Amino acid sequence: MTFSLEGAVIAAFLAFCRIGACFLVMPGFSSARVPMQIRLFVAIAVTGGLLLLLWDQIYPYADRRPAVLVPRIASELLIGVLIGLLARLYMLALQFIGTAIGMLVGYGGMAGPGIENGEPESALGSIISFSALMLLFVLGFHHEIIKALVMSYQVAPLDVLFNPQAALVDVTDTISESFLLVLRLGSPFIAYALLVNLTIGFVNKLVPQIPVYFISLPFVIGAGLIIFYFAIPTMLSLFADGFIDITIGR
Repeated sequence: MTFSLEGAVIAAFLAFCRIGACFLVMPGFSSARVPMQIRLFVAIAVTGGLLLLLWDQIYPYADRRPAVLVPRIASELLIGVLIGLLARLYMLALQFIGTAIGMLVGYGGMAGPGIENGEPESALGSIISFSALMLLFVLGFHHEIIKALVMSYQVAPLDVLFNPQAALVDVTDTISESFLLVLRLGSPFIAYALLVNLTIGFVNKLVPQIPVYFISLPFVIGAGLIIFYFAIPTMLSLFADGFIDITIGR
């Protein structure tokens, strides 16, 4: 195909649509605490680096006709959002179980702004989600997402438009597997909460004159924090191990 400056600009824009849309929703880079300019420059830099690698797969489809270009831009945006959304759903599942753990151990009443997105979140949930996100960056999960973007041009080339049915299957499978994983990670706290609350209920029935709930609350929180201290390394390790299989493996 004969090289033209117009075709090169269109090819760069098509690559930026998929890569920039992924960076728009992927965890970490899409945080409100990251300035918009930094997110834009990172997306542009990654696009420039990958465009040279993917030139033969993008430039032949740089068609300037609006009837072809507009649907292709929309398709690229949706594909990029889907790739980033799978990783976002995986993190949302951990935030869910982190909030649940805070409530189960009696430490979820004092919600504060989350570290990543600024939404109200319990202290334990914020610690779990931020630690997991930091661990994923340390282990290079953003490199795996970039690798998934490169491989996506083989699975979903530019001449094939976005497939909503396949995307919906990927989203539902990711949600199902992610929440099953985090439920297994939070199972010790669920069992602890059931056992402790059942015991407190029996004691309250046996001795109704004593305000058992107010007396037992510090002990419930203390024992829950001890369990959290010993369980958090294993939780984060298993969470990091499942990232590629559940999100990038699709």
